[in-house]
Amino acid sequence: MKQLTTLLLLLIINIPSFAQEDAAYWNKMADGMSQALIKNFWGANFDGYADRYYFNYGSNMSNMTTSHYWPQAHAMDVLVDAYMRTGEKQYKNLFPLWWEGAPKFNFAGKMNPKDPWWNVFVDDMEWIVLAQIRMFECTGKTMYINKARQMYDDWIWPTWGPEDEAPWYGGITWKTDVAKSKNACSNGPAALIAARLYRFFNQAKFKEGKAKEAYLNEAVKIYTWEKNTLFDRKTGAVYDNIDKKGRIQKNWIFTYNIGTFLGAAHELYLITSDKQYLDDAVLAASYVTDRMTRNGVLSDATSGDGGLFHGIFFRYFVKLINEDALEAAARKKFHDWFTNLATVMAEEGVNPNTMLYAGSWRKAPADNEPVGLTPHLTGCMLMEAMCVLKPLK
Repeated sequence: MKQLTTLLLLLIINIPSFAQEDAAYWNKMADGMSQALIKNFWGANFDGYADRYYFNYGSNMSNMTTSHYWPQAHAMDVLVDAYMRTGEKQYKNLFPLWWEGAPKFNFAGKMNPKDPWWNVFVDDMEWIVLAQIRMFECTGKTMYINKARQMYDDWIWPTWGPEDEAPWYGGITWKTDVAKSKNACSNGPAALIAARLYRFFNQAKFKEGKAKEAYLNEAVKIYTWEKNTLFDRKTGAVYDNIDKKGRIQKNWIFTYNIGTFLGAAHELYLITSDKQYLDDAVLAASYVTDRMTRNGVLSDATSGDGGLFHGIFFRYFVKLINEDALEAAARKKFHDWFTNLATVMAEEGVNPNTMLYAGSWRKAPADNEPVGLTPHLTGCMLMEAMCVLKPLK
């Protein structure tokens, strides 16, 4: 009996700590990190920059470059997450300010006098459009989704194709001045945009322009192209691109490309109920959990564009975990992996004094250490995702 008691105590002691965390814990973490985002990165917070309605690239004015446009979209996504979770107006009050600042500080907007939101990188515009759609989703203000629709119709979808040109046979280009490079980062988000414009078409009360079904047709077409061209149907890998010479870059496999691919697959599953889309999403997600994980975590990502990659994956992965049609074994595997990852970050990677995350899973930044916007956003997205993750039954 004594041996059994000892064994039970050892089992209790060794239960992963994430099993003991509750919704209040994750909400506290998300609150702290979202507040830290505003405090340390929102440009207008700092003396002398009252009209800087833009997120700085480094914490506390350590990097104020405006040559990086796409992180702005993900910063707004985090504010949308926080507003949808809490209903607190402090987050929503920043929406119209950012709406003014984002096009004003868009470094590439001056290159296109027709539209200050335009950017030479198609995927940069796509991230902005996805954020605009979510801003509409949580506020009901049609100006956000009207702009999203216009940008998609005018600047994104027109980069598709030509469908009869070998060896590309379609695809959304990566950059407006590099027409023959078709990338996962421009096609996954484009499929998501088209699917969401279809889903919100009636709610947005769109007038004129393309018919509702056109957006679903385009979403399916873009998704099918990416699946046929860049998706490995055996492993679930999503390759980065097919270049201007028609070569597929198979050495670059990034979490964000897998995230938008599985996100588009899940979105199309919700619309069509075609199980093949769900199967694709599960296979892609499994590539990350089974093949890209070392010692329970993904690679550290401490700066630059890569600092955002994991966060984008988390945004779409949590929706898949919550999918009611997901098989129980897959849900448990994904749920445990995700919760363990979040727990490591919360306990070891986030500075409890500043609530900043610098992209290293097991090393928190020092109190006065500059932190990049992109890794901190990834941390915010993971904490916000934990707040919407449904418990296992």
